Amino acid sequence: MSTTDATWLSQDAYDRLQAELNELIAARPAMAAEINARREEGDLKENGGYHAAREEQGKAEGRIRQLQELLRVAHVGEAPRGDGVSIGNVVVIYFDDDTSDTETFLLGSREIAATTDLTVYSPESALGQAIMGARKGQTVTYTAPSGVDIKVTVVSFEAFGG
Repeated sequence: MSTTDATWLSQDAYDRLQAELNELIAARPAMAAEINARREEGDLKENGGYHAAREEQGKAEGRIRQLQELLRVAHVGEAPRGDGVSIGNVVVIYFDDDTSDTETFLLGSREIAATTDLTVYSPESALGQAIMGARKGQTVTYTAPSGVDIKVTVVSFEAFGG
């Protein structure tokens, strides 16, 4: 895995996600007991409580797998700094169109932004790919999902402090 593909997490974010994982794992026996109790209620075809409990268990197991993989490959600390935009940066861009709007967002994983109200863009998104490595003042063009080409200029970027 290269550093550009890595998920960078602050120590706080890593600890928070590890605590969530531990809570989900600790809740497994209670979930299993709930499913067994609902199973005892009778016909499983018409047992809404049983199906709801199984659905909750499936969601929890999916989140456990997601967290385990995320924490397994995560890099804890600050993302490497460079001369251009990189993962873990808070980026301000200017839209080179009729609106002349600016937007501030975090380039990275939603997991690292749980303590902030910032919008998060994935580095794999069209915008994320276009601005990756761009320098302050550089204009880039990306194609939106609608097929429209959009020009943006990087106003500034800095490491995310969350």
